[in-house]
Parts: sequence; C-alpha cells; structure tokens
Amino acid sequence: MFRMLKLVALGVIMNGLTLGAVQAQGADIQSTIGNQIEAFQADDFETAFDFASPNLQQLFGSSENFRSMVTRGYPMVWKPAEVRYLELAEVGGSFFQKVLIKDQEGIVHILGYRMLETDMGWKINGVQLLPKPDVSA
Repeated sequence: MFRMLKLVALGVIMNGLTLGAVQAQGADIQSTIGNQIEAFQADDFETAFDFASPNLQQLFGSSENFRSMVTRGYPMVWKPAEVRYLELAEVGGSFFQKVLIKDQEGIVHILGYRMLETDMGWKINGVQLLPKPDVSA
C-alpha cells in the first residue's frame, strides 16, 4: 500500500513538473509571437523576420520578401485589433500555439503557429489559418 502511494505521489509530482515546463514554454512561445506581432504593428519587418525560424528565413530570403507575404497573405497579423492566445499543444515533438486574432474590421481569425525551439530561443516555423469553430446551434 505504501509503495502504491509513493508511485501515485511520484506520478503527481512528475505530472506537475511536466505541466510547469509546458506552462513555461507556453509563456516563452506567446512572448515570441507577441513580439513578432508588435514588430508588425510598428512596420518593423526586419525585427519581425528575426522571429521566423531559420527555415523560413531561408525560404523568404529577406525581410522585404517576408513583408510582402505577410501584408498580402496574413493582413490580420500585420495590424490586429485583438490577439488572444488559446491552447498550446505538443504533437509529435512539435509545439503548436493556437491564436485568435480579430482584424481591424472585427473579423475573427484562428491561426495555428508551429514553433521551433532553437539555441536562440523559440522561433515561428510556420503559420496556418485554421477553420473557425462552428458556433451555430
């Protein structure tokens, strides 16, 4: 019985440590996304480009190419009216942060940010526009 209680206690402690680690990563991930959005709002695409992963930086080649992609394909992140962080999930070793963004016209968008942990901290490794949840009754 005592051994069983020790195992349960150890499991609770380990689960708490895991939850704490995920929460800490979540704060760092949200900070990275938030800092990039702040750079977008200031039209500082050079800084915003720094928050992209090395793969994305190589793909776009320059902050000017990155600017073009963001302003044309993701205008809601360029000048959002509201940003709210939803759930963070780990799938197959990758972290995905779901973000609700309300644009300047009041339209709600749900985006999935794929994150990559590097030696230089968390980087954004891709953003996907997700389908809005069906809220009709």
